[in-house]
Amino acid sequence: MPSAKLTSKGQITVPKEVRQALGLNVGDRLAFRICEDGTVQVRAETIDLRSLRGSVRSRVKGVTVEAMNRAIRRSAARR
Repeated sequence: MPSAKLTSKGQITVPKEVRQALGLNVGDRLAFRICEDGTVQVRAETIDLRSLRGSVRSRVKGVTVEAMNRAIRRSAARR
């Protein structure tokens, strides 16, 4: 069974065998769940960026070519 040593700052190095089993990469996060019986479950908390597509709506609406042309003309007229 893999094990790890806790540092004075509360940090551990996750053993390679565990990282591989969880599919962890540099920068990935781990989630810990403390169960009523005292056991702790650990799972990878990784997010596939593609799964976030469309979850945030932009406040900026699209600009038409006509609106861009008007803005250019106004800017040029000020000079």
